[in-house]
Amino acid sequence: IRMKLGLFSLLCSGIFIFDSHQDGSLQCKKIPGSVSLPVLEKKGDITLGGLFSLHDSVVVPSLSFTSTPPPTQCTRFNFRTFRWMQTMIFAIEEINREGKLLPNITLGYKIYDSCSTPHQALKAAVELMGSDKSAGVDGKTQNKSNCRGTVSAVIGDGGSTQSLVVARFLGVFHVPQVSYFSSCACLSDKKNFPAFLRTMPSDFFQVDALVQLVKHFGWTWVGVIAGDDAYGRGGANIFAQEVRKLGACVALHEIIPKNRAQAAISSIISNIRSSAARVILVFAVEQDAAALFDEVLRTGLTGIQWLASEAWSTAAVLSTPQKYHKILQGSMGFAIRRADIPGLQDFLLRLKPSSPDAHADPFLAPFWEEAFQCSLGTQAEGQENNVTGKRPCTGTESLSSITNIYSDVSQLRISYNVYKAVYAIVHALKRLRSCVKGEGPFSQQACSDAEKTQPWQLLHYLKQVRYLTSFGDEIKFDENGDPAAMYDLVNWQLRENGEMEFITIGKFDETSTFANQKLQIQEEYILWNGNQTRVPLSVCSNICPPGTRKAIRPNFPICCHDCVVCAAGEINAIECARCLPEFWSNAERTACIPKQVEFLSFSDSMGITLMAISLIGSFSTCVVVIIFSCYKNTPIVRANNSELSFLLLVSLTLCFLCSLTFIGQPSKWSCMLRHTAFGITFVLCVSCILGKTIVVLIAFKATLPGNSVIKWFGPAQQKAIIIFCTLIQAVICTVWLVVAPPTPRRLMPRESAIVILLCDEGSYVAFALVLGYIGLLACLCLFLAFLARKLPDNFNEARIITFSMLIFCAVWVAFIPAYISSPGKYSTVTEVFAILASSYGLLCCIFLPKCYIILLRPHKNTRKYLMSNAASARF
Repeated sequence: IRMKLGLFSLLCSGIFIFDSHQDGSLQCKKIPGSVSLPVLEKKGDITLGGLFSLHDSVVVPSLSFTSTPPPTQCTRFNFRTFRWMQTMIFAIEEINREGKLLPNITLGYKIYDSCSTPHQALKAAVELMGSDKSAGVDGKTQNKSNCRGTVSAVIGDGGSTQSLVVARFLGVFHVPQVSYFSSCACLSDKKNFPAFLRTMPSDFFQVDALVQLVKHFGWTWVGVIAGDDAYGRGGANIFAQEVRKLGACVALHEIIPKNRAQAAISSIISNIRSSAARVILVFAVEQDAAALFDEVLRTGLTGIQWLASEAWSTAAVLSTPQKYHKILQGSMGFAIRRADIPGLQDFLLRLKPSSPDAHADPFLAPFWEEAFQCSLGTQAEGQENNVTGKRPCTGTESLSSITNIYSDVSQLRISYNVYKAVYAIVHALKRLRSCVKGEGPFSQQACSDAEKTQPWQLLHYLKQVRYLTSFGDEIKFDENGDPAAMYDLVNWQLRENGEMEFITIGKFDETSTFANQKLQIQEEYILWNGNQTRVPLSVCSNICPPGTRKAIRPNFPICCHDCVVCAAGEINAIECARCLPEFWSNAERTACIPKQVEFLSFSDSMGITLMAISLIGSFSTCVVVIIFSCYKNTPIVRANNSELSFLLLVSLTLCFLCSLTFIGQPSKWSCMLRHTAFGITFVLCVSCILGKTIVVLIAFKATLPGNSVIKWFGPAQQKAIIIFCTLIQAVICTVWLVVAPPTPRRLMPRESAIVILLCDEGSYVAFALVLGYIGLLACLCLFLAFLARKLPDNFNEARIITFSMLIFCAVWVAFIPAYISSPGKYSTVTEVFAILASSYGLLCCIFLPKCYIILLRPHKNTRKYLMSNAASARF
């Protein structure tokens, strides 16, 4: 393990190698000829290390491996990070000056520039951990180098990628590391990073806040662009996973390359355009985000609502240059909680290269030259530096005369994290030194040796730190070394003077008791991209209008769909849902309404028509009764058995009227009445016709000599035939009503918008018997009338009965298939039509010719006329 560690450090740092002695100690030896990194150092009883990315990039040297590697050249000085470093110094000097937390102890510091690169951060960490002579926590020099390092704890680094490398290295020696800006969720893994803590919330909580934001505004088509580092990739991947759990979709997932190649970034812009996403999350550090937005400006991409991760949500690099204002106005993102640190601004403005101790600060000169755009050198006043092309400066200039992010203390967020990190370590040291002998947390309840404190002992106390800052915030670490996650939701809004302002429009508190109260937003204060007040819509497909459902497009994410009209009888909720059997969808397919009830009603046109035909038929029958009553003594009325004629007319009247029972809403009593009334009245009618046919046939036979059959078919026998035939039908109907009576029934076809009310026959056998019995009598009448059709009589009624029975049978034969195939109320209409048609057929065929003779040909209604024609017919 030690051999691997030595090789790893040699390859990565190029400064120290690690060797093991016979006593088991791990020794640090500096490589001869290697160059130490620039360091800002102040001696103290206890020394804290610091890692800050004071520069944004490194000029990578050409390594031939034939000579000593040249010193690393860092470029692009970062004012914001320089303020963070000065905040660490401010906090240490504040603690030394007050002397309440660590009385009689002076804190020192040793600060390196990690230049925003992992290998430079590792070099700095190695220098913090090793030297030719190692100093203890009391500041006294030890003759033996033992790799315990010159620092008791390290504050940093800022970037997650740098912290990953440093945390693996420091974790080997259990040296506490407290980061102020590393938020990668991967750093919460205590198995791989046992000594890592931070005052910056984990990206896991930030992603939770971003996902809640997406959910709150109903965005379902969101793009993600990440930086090519542990921070960007880790956070973007977690966000993509979590946002999909909401049912939303990731429209695009792109990576900003570290080399900022224009072709690669142009491809990202093209993908944004083609995705049609209007909400894009940029999960990257401010330098990577700036490279992306430079290309956005160049290509003229507008109309995007940008969501910012906390790495650039309040970044001056993007908010200060006015060139970004057009595209970033209205941007929104989460930022860590801010605070006002009294006295910090005066401390920041104290710096001057001309001060006596300025020569010990290797970072002051590049800061000063960048801030004042000048060159510190020996040139005369006003003479330009021939090398840099910058005017010379004296070092006596005042920082208060210029405005930049370094002296801006209005958004102290990361600076506040640095401040909290220093105080967390100091509170841990205080508890360590306040340990009561015999009540300690270590083996045999021992306390740490205050003069020779081991880093792992300090780490024990640091994990248990819990204190209130002077601003009332509680600082503590959970089991993963993470602080409580609290964010401000900030909105980028332009002031009237053209400057960008970060307006706090909400907050996110992971510690909230109720999940739905974690995110709180004041929407009335939000200005969206383009200075709009309406929430931007970002969907792959528009919301389906009422009455339609989503149909997923093949080979597209679930958020992309087409809108398909719901089928009849369905309404849309999330998907088209079928209504209950009693209900049907409205025309818009938005609600289920009760189905229309359908039956043969007195109010609809068909019901009115049939009712009118029925009443006309019964009225016509009554007219015939009146005519026959007035001419009852005439030969034509008397010759055809007037009693049977009147009984037949009465039964026809009942047949016409019984059709009315089929009209109207079916009820229990109407269903029983309509079929029984129809069956009995028609049997009565057909029985009368049967009696008349028998009388006609027997009357002719009786005229033959020696035939006395007529005595068996007198009026009494005729009535008995009618009563007997009708009684059989009455018995059938009675049994039907007792065993399985007709009842109202509701038919609710699934694919129909109506509920059909009809009378269920109850017993199809009984219904068939009723119709069959009527058909049997009708066929018997037809047969007998057919036999008597050519009898020699002036007014042979058998021919008329034959014709009427043919019509009657034809109607009812056609009725059976029509009734079975007719849907809904039309089956009832078919039955009523059959009743009326057969009734009219009997009325017209049997009585219309007689009424014609009675009223229009009275000369034929005489006994002489009838006898003369009868005699001529015989001979």
